Amino acid sequence: MKPELSRLLTVADIPPGGRIVHVEANASERAALARRLRLPAIESLACDFTLRREGRGVVAATGDLAARVVQVCVATGDEFAAPVGERFSLRFVPAGDESDTFDPEAPDEIPYEGGTLDLGEAASEQLALALDPWPRKPGLPIPNGV
Repeated sequence: MKPELSRLLTVADIPPGGRIVHVEANASERAALARRLRLPAIESLACDFTLRREGRGVVAATGDLAARVVQVCVATGDEFAAPVGERFSLRFVPAGDESDTFDPEAPDEIPYEGGTLDLGEAASEQLALALDPWPRKPGLPIPNGV
């Protein structure tokens, strides 16, 4: 399956001092990703990655995600626009070299094959993780006892 948002970068294109890459989704990519994430719309989505090679094919990444999505309020069913901002850290690792130990403090690992990272799919996954699982329209009172 081809990701809705794909931006390929070969590990060899990351110089020893690192590289900054900007990923921004166009209208058709945002519409397709909104369907996948079951959102009424994604109005904007951009992500800046700072990439550094660590050796043995591992690439450390930090990123800043900025998006504006339309969500459905769990209390009223109304659609509303909401900003999403997230700073994150992750590691791209060659497929099969993922860590076997669980460490909730360690950056997430994203396996890759063929020496190529997909920064678009990584941005999409970070957006999915950053979404409020129980979105509430701004200004709604919180019920007593919650």
